[in-house]
Amino acid sequence: MAIYRLYPEADTFITSFKSESNAGLDEIVELNSFPNKTILGESSRILVKYSTTEIQSTLNNVVDSSFSASINYSIADASELRDNVFIYAWPLAESFTKGVGKISDTPTDRSGVTWKHRNENRSNAWQLGVLASNATGSYSGSLIGGGVWFTGSNNIDLETTSSITVKDKKDIDINVTEAVKLYYSSSIDNNGFIIKLDDSLEFNTTSSMKLKYFSSDTNTIYRPYLELKWDDSSFVTGSNSVIDTDQATIGINNNTGEYSNNGKKRFRLTSKPKYPTRTFSTGSIYKTNYALPSASTYAIQDEFTKEKVIDFSSTFTKISCDSNGSFFDLYLTNLEPERYYRILISSSLDGSDVIIDDDNLFKVVKHG
Repeated sequence: MAIYRLYPEADTFITSFKSESNAGLDEIVELNSFPNKTILGESSRILVKYSTTEIQSTLNNVVDSSFSASINYSIADASELRDNVFIYAWPLAESFTKGVGKISDTPTDRSGVTWKHRNENRSNAWQLGVLASNATGSYSGSLIGGGVWFTGSNNIDLETTSSITVKDKKDIDINVTEAVKLYYSSSIDNNGFIIKLDDSLEFNTTSSMKLKYFSSDTNTIYRPYLELKWDDSSFVTGSNSVIDTDQATIGINNNTGEYSNNGKKRFRLTSKPKYPTRTFSTGSIYKTNYALPSASTYAIQDEFTKEKVIDFSSTFTKISCDSNGSFFDLYLTNLEPERYYRILISSSLDGSDVIIDDDNLFKVVKHG
């Protein structure tokens, strides 16, 4: 029941349409395919890098060895989508410099990576002529550039994909676990990732498709992140009985209401039947705490947008139990500061699947 997020060290996008333009400080990154005025197909791709030091430290000190890793981007705008769109991610075979330009800058900014070059030095083109072992790249016609990426390493297939449809939320959530493991073991250099449309969709000369995502330079709450997930739950009830009625009061007994956006918070849950069975006892039966069923999960919802920033998951947000009752741990670095959040609990009680909302709100404030 653990989720931990790392935020990009650098991200940007490159486009064949402006092959010498840097977009390092754009608040939006794009996956596009479209014809230009001369009926040539153009394409745009996303580049993103996460700190090697952060990956090493997190996997050494926080994350379980059986983790899953995925790159996440939130959609800002989408137009002219096909019924089913495949998006791919690979680890980059060459490094890049983010730069400080915007794609619309006049004159053209060349302070960092572009479609043709990896950094501000115009002699450092993407090496598509002499590729490293297990590396590849793709471009159309004279539009040479667009990045170089690894397709595999040590018999590990590094191709990962996700799909979106017209009716989907259209956010990117693409698994990159094997690449992160290779970065951690230093089997390949951490040059970051390239995210691109399926080959069949790029450089289209007859139709357009545009996907725009919030970048790490966004002024919104929708920063992209690398999400590391693992199951660290345990369920030992001790002397606690498991509650078995849907007529119950379930809440948080240690919510102080405000937390700094670092570290970890353990939330303790109280579970009590509204109408306890009458027994002969010298103490109050209303003080007896119960454990939630083992399949119970939690979610964290942004109080303003009503979006679940951490959604219910039967694997990664399971609620644990020890001799003191039910609990879950929340890494506060996962949440944007200066915002209010609501805790939701999902459980199966007396044969009914229920969502418990006990108005448990808390605010995350910026540390320091």
